[in-house]
Amino acid sequence: MHWLERTELLLGAEQVNKLKNKHVLVVGLGGVGAYAAEQICRAGIGQMTIVDGDTIHLTNINRQLPALKSSIGLPKAEYLGKRLMDINPDLKLSIIQEYLRDDRMKDVLSHHFDYVVDAIDTLSPKIFLIHDAFKNGLRVVSSMGSGGKLDPTKVQIADISESHNCPLARILRKRLHRLGIRTGIKVVYSPEEVPENATRPCEGEPNKKTTVGTISYMPPIFGCFIASVVVRDLLADS
Repeated sequence: MHWLERTELLLGAEQVNKLKNKHVLVVGLGGVGAYAAEQICRAGIGQMTIVDGDTIHLTNINRQLPALKSSIGLPKAEYLGKRLMDINPDLKLSIIQEYLRDDRMKDVLSHHFDYVVDAIDTLSPKIFLIHDAFKNGLRVVSSMGSGGKLDPTKVQIADISESHNCPLARILRKRLHRLGIRTGIKVVYSPEEVPENATRPCEGEPNKKTTVGTISYMPPIFGCFIASVVVRDLLADS
């Protein structure tokens, strides 16, 4: 009996072997990214690179996969990496415990990846990750904001040009337009309205201007949608 027996029953041995030969990059391991990374790993992807420079905080416990009382203060990437290796000891895993910026971003994206997952919270590195990956011919799926949303039935997968009623997607579209990118980026988003009282100015965190209230199940749902995009697109490769 093999741990991928149920996956093989659904997909067939040839498709399972196809996933074993793919390499996926996941950048950002918070509420969305960690769940995306785990579901991609459990699907049987053979090689992964995971990236995050943050540590686990008390306020992460309500929604993030690695966040437990016992894990507060530990590096997210290293902690999640151990979990992924515990799921699949044969996984070829690279762990980058840092925030990617400027030349370092370009350096990482100069390598071959079969898919890039953008689960970054902050706008500037998010834009540069998408831009540099796209310009390098890499397929990208990007998470829009899961904060302030309650209804899982409104979550959608679309090309970024078709996203609507999502503040983050609107800003991202404008910035990417300036860089010559209007289409070709898949996004997971929800057009559900964010209540005004769910947002407040952020203090003490240089990379964030606002904090948005978030319910436990929405970031994992976004992460699972992202994993589905990656896995289904890779299975469709000729």
